[in-house]
Amino acid sequence: MKIETSLLIISFFVTVILGIIIIPILRKFKVGQIEREDGPKSHLKKQGTPTMGGIMMIISMILVVTGAYIYLSVSNQGDLAHNLLPILLLTIGFGLIGFIDDFKKLVLKNTKGLKPSYKMLGLLIISVAYVVYLVYGLHIGTETYIPIAKEYVTMPVYLYIPFAILVILATTNAVNLTDGIDGLASSVSAIIITCLTIIGILFGHQEISVFGSCVIGTVLGFLMFNLHPAKVFMGDTGSLLLGGVVSAMALYLKMPLLLLVIALVPVIETLSVIIQVVYFKKTGKRVFKMTPIHHHFELSGWKENKIVVIFSLVTFILCIIGLKII
Repeated sequence: MKIETSLLIISFFVTVILGIIIIPILRKFKVGQIEREDGPKSHLKKQGTPTMGGIMMIISMILVVTGAYIYLSVSNQGDLAHNLLPILLLTIGFGLIGFIDDFKKLVLKNTKGLKPSYKMLGLLIISVAYVVYLVYGLHIGTETYIPIAKEYVTMPVYLYIPFAILVILATTNAVNLTDGIDGLASSVSAIIITCLTIIGILFGHQEISVFGSCVIGTVLGFLMFNLHPAKVFMGDTGSLLLGGVVSAMALYLKMPLLLLVIALVPVIETLSVIIQVVYFKKTGKRVFKMTPIHHHFELSGWKENKIVVIFSLVTFILCIIGLKII
């Protein structure tokens, strides 16, 4: 636990320092938030707030995980160091796709950003590479842990690979949709990642506990600038990165099904959008005032801080339940 604690603290301070440096640069180059005209009116005052803050998390993770890799390598823990790389590469890859999207929107002033088809293709390629590496590179098998039953089910490889890819893409999209108000996605993700890190410790997967500790510190450092009123937003750079982290860790632990419990808040955010679209197409009416569902509560009179606190508490309770049923 000593190295995990050290990495968490180091990554926290590295991210805070990066925030102090990067946020004024984003502000100088006017890399500001563009609010939807059909969004909550209270968000219009956020127009121009520096975004693409996910860059802070990417740089911090690269620095700290690379430092951990070097330390573990010289400490005769080469296998552990080596196993950190595929998780890091998946998450950084997702973050870079989000960065390209943000860069086109905010710097090049292309309001459409990266074409959805190109974006999905990039995410798909990275997802396939990660899953194939897990199965054929690390040989972790295709076992999937069934919570409550507390046993593993071995899936045929031709079913497991598309299933695992779907988990990555769905999780990433869910976290992306959760990023809509100050501190929500970062708070919820920090709790989920902490839960997965604890599971890594309990099941003896030190690569997960080491990597998770780096990410927890990074997200907490980012939260120093992202809580309401936010001084910076993560953009797709950060939300895609965090979605990649959650899915990569869950698959490495062979517990993607557990995400239906511990990541229920992002799941509900996604379902609210699907329900709204389907119902509106069939009836011309809306189930929610606005989706994702955090905007529904916002338009119902809830303050942003209240939404973040309640959604985070719900996630915390769900993570405790998740730890109980594994």
